[in-house]
Parts: sequence; structure tokens; C-alpha cells
Amino acid sequence: MPADAASPLKRLSDLGQSVWVDYLSRESIRGGHLQELIDEDSVVGATSNPTIFAKAMSSGNAYDEQLHELADRNPTHPANLEQSFWALAQQDIKDACDVFRPVWERSGRRDGYVSLEVDPRLAYETLQTFREAMHLHQTVDRPNLMVKIPATRPGLAAIEDVIAKGHSINVTLIFSLQRYAEVAESYIRGIERLVAEGGDPRAVASVASFFVSRIDTEADKRLEALDAPQINLCQPLRRDLPFLDPARKLCDSSKRNILFIRRQRSPAVLAAHKHIRRRIALHPRQLRIPQRRRSQRRLQRQLARPGPSLV
Repeated sequence: MPADAASPLKRLSDLGQSVWVDYLSRESIRGGHLQELIDEDSVVGATSNPTIFAKAMSSGNAYDEQLHELADRNPTHPANLEQSFWALAQQDIKDACDVFRPVWERSGRRDGYVSLEVDPRLAYETLQTFREAMHLHQTVDRPNLMVKIPATRPGLAAIEDVIAKGHSINVTLIFSLQRYAEVAESYIRGIERLVAEGGDPRAVASVASFFVSRIDTEADKRLEALDAPQINLCQPLRRDLPFLDPARKLCDSSKRNILFIRRQRSPAVLAAHKHIRRRIALHPRQLRIPQRRRSQRRLQRQLARPGPSLV
């Protein structure tokens, strides 16, 4: 590649794709590597989960100082392991949000988000998931934070309730088109409740993440069996599962399992925003939440249109 040629990630960014890094660590955040990814590789967001943090915290000594502070804060009753984990993770997320804040501002709040996941043990507890998501938003206290909530059946209600409070959500663990449609419907209902209560829907920039890594892992196994590492995985996926296209993983051996691409908003979400803005303009004080059946029909029509269906 010529020295002055744009990198593949830069070209993707120019096409309107949002590149997120699927890894965070204190060393990366404070050592300048995360800023380097933003400046040189067009990275505009980051996501995390307990596994990512466990890997980061178990290597190096970047967390030693804060661990000593936690131990010295109350020597007779030191923080337990879980409390220490959340203290370390939340500090990393705050710092990462600050690094991405200029991206968030330059993009008009379209990019520059960082995701922090609720406790996975709460995946089937609606009320506890809602309370933890609200707690994380209040504790981290950054406008470019997205709290990750799994798209379990109980999680759908929590997603709607948190969005109705005006907070951004990254919906994860989506494995089917049916569940994606249910997630989109929860988003729309949450936005409409927010507007009905006088909130500003522009402050909410949620995403829905189709869990393509499971398919990617299976495809890797089959490619290894065929001894064909140069095959482009995206073509068969786009042919058989066209809705996966916007969330396809980059097959870059130097950054494998780290970088991936997401669209921030799907056609369904954009249509919901347009629909809500139109209704606000017509009836600013008389917004009526549509019935479930009407929402389902609207989503079905939207999903039937050609083009990407994932955010």
C-alpha cells in the first residue's frame, strides 16, 4: 500500500461505518494506545465486558495503585472482590469516555461511545437489570456511556425502561431476526415514553449488536479444516444472512478479535426517530403511544425493506 494511501479502516469510516475496539485496559487508555487507534485507525467507540476486564486486570501492574487505595480506604473492612472489580472497571470506563469525548462532540453524538455491561448474572431479572443500568449511568456519569443489556426476554422490558429514562443502551446477545425486531420495538416504545414525559430523544443513541462472533468462530473452525485462511468470510455470510453485513468482523490477523464494525442506527431506528419527530411537531402535548400491533406492523414493513437491518 502506498505511504499516502488511506488505511482499510479509514476507508470504511469514509463509507459511513463506525469502527469500535472490542478491548479496553488501563494501560491502553492511559498509555496512549487507545488515542492512537482513534487518530490512526478511525476507531470511534469501544465496548467492554467482564471477560475483557478480567484479562486486563490479571496482567501487568496498571491496577496496583487503585487496589492499594481500595485496601487502605477501610483497612478493617476492605472491599470484597466484586466491589473492587466494579471500582476498577468503572474508573477505566470513565477514562475511556473522556478519551472518546472529542469524537462524541465532533460527530454530533453519533459516535464516541463506550459500553459497560451490567452484571451478566442479572440477565433474567428485569428489575435488577434496570436498577443496575441506572446505577452505572449515575456512577460513571458520562454522556457518551452506553450500558450493555442482554436481549433476553426479561431484558427487553429493562431496555425499554432505561431508554424511557433517557439513557443510551447497547443491546447485546441478539441471535435472531425475531429477537432483533423485539429489541427494536422495545427501543421505539422507550423513546415514545421518553417523549411523552417531556424528554429529549436526541440524547439517546442506542445500538443493537447482533452476536456475529459465534458465527465467526464456527466459520474459523471450518476454514481451518479446509486449510483456506484467505477465504473472505463476508461473502457467504452476506449471501446467506444478509442482515449480518453491517456488523461483519474484520479479518485482520494483526487485530483479530479486537476490531469490529457497527452501524450506530438501523433503518428501523432512523424511521422511529423520523416518526417521533413528525408526531411531536403535529401534537407536541398529545403524544399517544401506539398499540403493540401497530408497532409490530411498522417494524415488519421496515425489516422487509432492502439494506442493512442492524445498528
